[in-house]
Amino acid sequence: MRGSSRGPLFGSAAAVRTAAPAGLPGPGPGPVRVPISLPPSGRSAGRRWEPLCWAACALFALLLCLRTTLAPHQVWGACGTAGYGLAALVARLSARPWGPASAAVAVAGSVLVPLVFLVADGARQLEVTVVERSGGQLLDSGTPYVPDPAGLRDYNPYLPGMALFGLPRAVLGDVPLADARLWFALVSLGAMGLAAVVCRSAEPSPRGTGPHRSPAQALLWLAAAPAVALPLAVGGVDLPVIALMCLALALAGRGGPVAAGLALGAAASLKWTAWPVLPVGLALLAVTAGRRAAVRAGVTAVALAVFAVLPVALADPRAFAEHALLFPLGVGGTGSPAASPLPGYLLATHVPGGFALAVAALVLSAVAVAGSLVTRPPRSTVAAADRLALGLGIAMCLIPATRFGYVVYPLVLLGWFRLGPAGGVPWGGSPGPTAHPFTVKPLED
Repeated sequence: MRGSSRGPLFGSAAAVRTAAPAGLPGPGPGPVRVPISLPPSGRSAGRRWEPLCWAACALFALLLCLRTTLAPHQVWGACGTAGYGLAALVARLSARPWGPASAAVAVAGSVLVPLVFLVADGARQLEVTVVERSGGQLLDSGTPYVPDPAGLRDYNPYLPGMALFGLPRAVLGDVPLADARLWFALVSLGAMGLAAVVCRSAEPSPRGTGPHRSPAQALLWLAAAPAVALPLAVGGVDLPVIALMCLALALAGRGGPVAAGLALGAAASLKWTAWPVLPVGLALLAVTAGRRAAVRAGVTAVALAVFAVLPVALADPRAFAEHALLFPLGVGGTGSPAASPLPGYLLATHVPGGFALAVAALVLSAVAVAGSLVTRPPRSTVAAADRLALGLGIAMCLIPATRFGYVVYPLVLLGWFRLGPAGGVPWGGSPGPTAHPFTVKPLED
């Protein structure tokens, strides 16, 4: 038998004939184009890199365990070190690189074990205590804010919607199911999973292109990342906010004005850091569904946010201003613990008039990003998430009171919409790897 189809990709002429679709003309005078899907490339490289990545995560968890003074973070560091170390071992022994087995082991060690331990032990970080107290405050007085905060523990820098996570504790009492950390995790993973389902139904990937990744698998890999696993286990208040922001962008990319507006308003009622998603989501919706749809979504979002915030602000305007406005900016009666040495904090702390300079730089950056939404609006979910991540990253560097933990916002926004529930077409619509047609010369028997 003669022909030029032999080689490592095809193996033999029989392999090429088998790969040809039904009804393809047989060998003739001209070349035959046979669509053949490329095998996954870089498998050996994946097997080398995956254990190293898990080992790096284990090293991060170990260093955090040794250096932090916060008891919940020490627990997470110890559990994460073991979990990520076992994940590295599983990845090393697995025949399939970047499979779900190693991610499941990592999630068990870095999320499930420390979360169950901390809930059972009752140890919690200050944010969880503040949210649970605010739920009781809301039921008792109609406002989640202490009227005259005397110290750091009395302050509640979140918007009134965050107090909803404290209602189970106020209603059910001291039972494990009432722990706010469980509700943080439930809302975070639920909203992210719903965003994955929305994106998959809106932008299905072609059959047979790329490795399929279900929403559940995407959530597994998301939860395994240390930047997400740590707040999931110890009770970070930012994850529900980020999850609702992702859901809002997914719904806006699909062109659903009312649903997108509700998600935007829900996120905006939790924390100020969610408000930048409003212009980005509305700009995306104007592209996908038109200006009228964007207006409807904007009205829905603002109405929901006002409904959640305005009654509380009117109940005690002075307490609202002290807790939710002055304290987050670092100019309240008590200094904010958000004091990471980023440019905004360094300006406000060490430069005369630096607070005004930091705020001015923050405003200018916001105007620049807003201008980009007008001149070059995002045309896909991924593009909108990237634009929002850029704006939040700049803002978090320039806010006078900031912390390194806020990096979870741009990291999740940049990564989540690229995990993809199906590997062929990313959720933003950019084409992924497809079946490649190879020109094969006719075979001569």
